[in-house]
Amino acid sequence: MPFNASTDSDTTDRATQDALTFSLERQRAAYRADPVPTLAQRREDLLALQRFLRENKDALCDAISADYGHRSKHETLLAEMFPAIDGVSHVLKHLRAWMKPQRRGVDMRNFMGAKNRVIPQPLGVVGVIVPWNFPINLAMVQLTYIFAAGNRAMVKMSENSRNLTALLMEKMPGYFPPEKLQFFAETGGVGVAFSQLPFDHLIFTGSGQTGRSVMAAAAKNLCPVTLELGGKAPAIVCEDFPLKLAAERTLFVKCLNAGQICTTVDHLWLPHASIEPYVALAKEIVPARYPSLDSPDYTSIIDEPSFDRLIAALDDAKAHGATLVQLIPGPAFDRATRKIAPHIVLGAPQESALWQREIFGPILPIRGYNKLDDVIAFINAGDRPLALYPFSENKETIQHILDHVMSGGVSVNDALFHVGQHDLPFGGVGASGMGHYHGKEGFDTFSKLRPVFYQARFSSLKFIMPPYGKLADKVLAFMTK
Repeated sequence: MPFNASTDSDTTDRATQDALTFSLERQRAAYRADPVPTLAQRREDLLALQRFLRENKDALCDAISADYGHRSKHETLLAEMFPAIDGVSHVLKHLRAWMKPQRRGVDMRNFMGAKNRVIPQPLGVVGVIVPWNFPINLAMVQLTYIFAAGNRAMVKMSENSRNLTALLMEKMPGYFPPEKLQFFAETGGVGVAFSQLPFDHLIFTGSGQTGRSVMAAAAKNLCPVTLELGGKAPAIVCEDFPLKLAAERTLFVKCLNAGQICTTVDHLWLPHASIEPYVALAKEIVPARYPSLDSPDYTSIIDEPSFDRLIAALDDAKAHGATLVQLIPGPAFDRATRKIAPHIVLGAPQESALWQREIFGPILPIRGYNKLDDVIAFINAGDRPLALYPFSENKETIQHILDHVMSGGVSVNDALFHVGQHDLPFGGVGASGMGHYHGKEGFDTFSKLRPVFYQARFSSLKFIMPPYGKLADKVLAFMTK
């Protein structure tokens, strides 16, 4: 996601800033007029969001495909529409319980008959910065929890989602007024100006580099942030796990959306003896799913710079002595459609581009190992990944990996699917992000968990007010014994 200073004129920058500020002030005024929406109001917002998705399903799929050049409709339905629609249903089931004040204990020696409560209340106006790779999922799922918590939202879309953004800006006013929800296109300078607004909370999904810029801009307003970043998510296949099953599962995730997923398998660790059999399996599995580059089920790379970066990474690996294994027949790539055939890369050295940054494409480097602890040491020497994928049928082995490798989330014996569990919090750690959404934690993220102490009519404090005397001494001695 680009995050550069606008090349437009100062006048345009001021106009952009004024439009954003006006929208924020309008939403904040609406929040102040109705700061704590009822359960019925929140349910109405969530049902409207779900209705929008259902009533515009085909148009949304078509718009996303147009933005990609080609995006499998089945992938959009599976990875975007279903999680968003089903996620609303999940939240509706739990919202009443999430909204209830929590009872907390009171030290009865200090406050006899007093009560403690934690009341979840709306923060106000939440800013959302959405990337291009799963723009419906990463807008609508976040909005689900924002609305569940009773907030209002301003959403800035990616410059690579122009067709989708135009559709959202056209259709969404029929479901939500602008004082509740408003979308913004990236037209140059909007991203910078957006992140500088004094939101009550800002959530960003994208690259670590851009996340640092967003966090720095938000810090000027002391605006709290949730950052959902990326990283080099490893899969580790252990000797005891069935290799064919591991290949079927890791390759499905690696080819989904042509690998353009922040939680995809970035690279794969295999016992040395398993590498050759895995490659042989991959040569059978992938062509059966995608017979050629022009398969309608195979998605394009989002834009030309990303396409060129991936081709350059393959060339760089080859120049460093790596072996490239193309997994579907025909040409290795098609520049006209921006499609790149899935590749396995063997023997790429550490200094090659594939090991220096998140790949974000249909390229799978494989590295062999003898000892599991060597893999753990390698992973721990880098940034903490957003996701970790251990494959083993041995509980002690899995627990050893969980204990010794920290990551944002984990799928055991599969890849990616922890992200789609509505009742699991999703979020990174360290360089892969901070904060959570999904599940109860998502509701809490966009709420102020407000502590409220209710004093009783009678309080022991009356005995320890100045001037202090012997009675105060006795009471304090009792309280501190």
